[in-house]
Amino acid sequence: MRDHVSVVGIIAAGGAPPVARFKEGMREHGLVEGENVVFHKRIAFGDSTKLAGYAQDMVRLGVDLIAAVGAVTARAARAAKTAIPIVYSVVVQPAGDELADPSGDPLANMTGVTTFDDGHAAAQIALLREIRPDLARIALLSDAAVSDCLRNASMSAAQKAGMHAIDVRVVGPEPDLHTAFARMREDGTQALVALENPIIGVHAAQIAERALSQNLPALFALEQAGTGGLLSYGTSLGQAAHRMARKASQLLEGRAAVELPIETLRCPDLVLDMRAARRLGLTVPPGVQQRAARIIQ
Repeated sequence: MRDHVSVVGIIAAGGAPPVARFKEGMREHGLVEGENVVFHKRIAFGDSTKLAGYAQDMVRLGVDLIAAVGAVTARAARAAKTAIPIVYSVVVQPAGDELADPSGDPLANMTGVTTFDDGHAAAQIALLREIRPDLARIALLSDAAVSDCLRNASMSAAQKAGMHAIDVRVVGPEPDLHTAFARMREDGTQALVALENPIIGVHAAQIAERALSQNLPALFALEQAGTGGLLSYGTSLGQAAHRMARKASQLLEGRAAVELPIETLRCPDLVLDMRAARRLGLTVPPGVQQRAARIIQ
């Protein structure tokens, strides 16, 4: 057991589950809440306007480390212009989000775990096309508060696949989903990719229900499995947050962020929701079912 009590600030843009996984990882590295570590948590539940204030809270509290879940969260922590070490997870493109130097190396006081996979967006589209071979028009639904990194990658993948894609952005904390889905209807959208963004995760069940009501097969991030979308695909946000704990432990031991290379975590899983398939009247090919790590009946 460590004899020093560390104070760690945790900020998350979305919900609480990744925070719990981070704390679990910290316990595995000998940092036990109530014994040798104190956590100060701030969770925005999709309201990214709160993040700058949360980062300033951590500076005022004088924490030893800031753990940021999500790129928009890490950017808010960096904008606080503090020398406090920052560790992050659930970041797609650290350099693109200005969370690493252009070569991809850590910044002076910031390192973390990225889930970047340059084939991810193409894999999403391929999955939807396997289920709906006539798919030609899709919508990309995203959180307007986050950077364009994920949007751009998804739009590029759609264009390379010869598809027409529209970029539909919503704003938290209460996104205007009515207008967003009206735009999809007007454009003739045939399927929806709900990007892995904070406000999308918080409102996943509502988004999935609207998609079903418009007969749209919807693909969500893995963490939204079970909320009603047909497919959930990607690397677990919880696993990324759990992996972040190792770097957090090293920073608290006195290691410098620049000594800890940014780690890439790629372990995508697929969850198939047959309840949604039945409501959509779709037959899911055996190949897709066989690739699913879990099938919700």
